[in-house]
Amino acid sequence: MSRNTILLIDDDASLRRVTEFTLHEAGYRVLTADDGEEGLRIFEIEKPEVVITDIQMPGLSGYDVLKKVKSEHPETLVIVITAYGTVERAVEAMKLGAFDYLTKPFSRDELVIVAGKAFAYSGLKEENQRLRQELTQKIDFTRLVGISDQMQQVCDVVRRVASTEATVLISGESGTGKELIARAIHSGSERHAAPFIPVNCAAIPRELLESELFGHLRGAFTGAVKDRKGKFEQADGGTLFLDEVGDLPVELQPKLLRALQELEIEPVGGSVCKVDVRVVAATNRDLEAAIDEGDFREDLYYRLAVIPVHLPPLRERRADIPVLVRHFLDKHGDVACSAAAMEVLSAYGWPGNVRELENAVERMVILRRGEGIELDDLPPKIRRPQQGVAKGVLNLPDGGYPLEELEKEAVLEALRRNDWNQTRAAAFLQIPRHTLIYRLEKYGIDKNGTAVKPKI
Repeated sequence: MSRNTILLIDDDASLRRVTEFTLHEAGYRVLTADDGEEGLRIFEIEKPEVVITDIQMPGLSGYDVLKKVKSEHPETLVIVITAYGTVERAVEAMKLGAFDYLTKPFSRDELVIVAGKAFAYSGLKEENQRLRQELTQKIDFTRLVGISDQMQQVCDVVRRVASTEATVLISGESGTGKELIARAIHSGSERHAAPFIPVNCAAIPRELLESELFGHLRGAFTGAVKDRKGKFEQADGGTLFLDEVGDLPVELQPKLLRALQELEIEPVGGSVCKVDVRVVAATNRDLEAAIDEGDFREDLYYRLAVIPVHLPPLRERRADIPVLVRHFLDKHGDVACSAAAMEVLSAYGWPGNVRELENAVERMVILRRGEGIELDDLPPKIRRPQQGVAKGVLNLPDGGYPLEELEKEAVLEALRRNDWNQTRAAAFLQIPRHTLIYRLEKYGIDKNGTAVKPKI
C-alpha cells in the first residue's frame, strides 16, 4: 500500500486541479483521475491509503468506486464529495463504508482537516494491529536460559529479527542450543502458527539428502514407490530449520541457493513448484574458512547469513552455568545443589556445552547419594583438577617434558575445545590462523585432528 498517497477522482477538471494543489501543498502525494474507471485502474496499481471521489460522475459513479474499493480492500479509507443540499447522498455513502464526506463548496482548510483525520485513523489502525500482533506472537524464551551479557545480546537480536522474513544463520559449537534459538525466532514470527520443520543435514546420507529436502516423484529412482513431499513443501507457510548446513554437499548447494533466491524447488523427477518458506540455518563449522577451502559456496553463505547470530560456548559465558544447573535440577528432579558442588560445576570447561551440562545434571540427580547434589555426586572428570595450564603455571612432570610435545598437545587441545574449527582454535591460542596451519603441518595433524605424515 502506497504511504501518504491520495487518489483523487473527479470529473470537474477545475476543482480537481485546485484540490490536487491543496493536498500537495499539505505534504501528500496525489494521484488523479477524471472518471471512475480510470480511478479504479490507478487504484489497483498504486493501492493508496486514501481515496477522495466525487459521487456524481458520468460512467461509474462515486458509489460504484466506493463499493469496489471497500469490497476488495476494506482497509482503504474513502472520502466522498457531494453537492450542497444532497447530504442524504453522503449519509448513504457512509452506510456503504465511506470514512467521511465533503460538501461542495468546501474550503482548503476543510479539505486538509478531513484528509489529516483519515491518515491519523489509518495510522492508529496500523498501530493497534501491531500491538495485537505483539500480544499474540510473543517470542518463546522459556528454554533460552541465561543471564550473561552474551545471551542477552543474542536474545535482543532474536527479538528484532523474529518478525521479519530475513534468513538467519546461527553459528556456534555443538550443544550450545542453536535449535532453541531457531524455534524462538519461529515463535515470534507471523509464521508461528505454521509448521517448524527441522532437518539435520549431517545426519542424512548424501544420496538421500536431495529427496529429503525437495521431495521426489514416484519412479524417480529405485525405491521411489510413491510421491513424497520434501521438507521444503512440508514447511510451506512456516519455517525450515537447516541444522549443520555446513555439511551440505557442494553439488547440492546450487539447488538450495535457487530455492532461497526464487522460492522455487524442483523435486527429484518432477517439475519446478513455488514454496512459501522462511529458512533459518545453523552450523558448528567456520563457513568462511570452508569457502576458502572450496567446501562451501560464497553466494550461498551470504544468502543464508543475512542475519548472522553467534551463540557463544558455555565456557565463554560462565555466568549462565549456575542458572542452567538450577534450571536442569528443577527439570529432572527438583533437588538442591551445594555451594561447593556448584563452584566446581561453574569452573569446569564444558566442551560439550549446554547439552553436556544437562546430561551431567540428569545423571547426578538419578545417582545422587543424598537429598541434594554434593561434591561426591559429580562425575569424576568434572571433580578432577584440570591438567595443563592453570593460572599461568604448567603442571609438568619432574623428569621434564619436550617443548615440541607440549606445543603439539596445546594445539590438539585447542582444536578439541573448538570442535576442530581452525579459526576459533587459533583465536583460542592467540595466534594467527596461518601460524596454526603451519603447526598442523609441522606436527602432521590434518584438519580433523588425525595424525598424518609431517610435511617437514
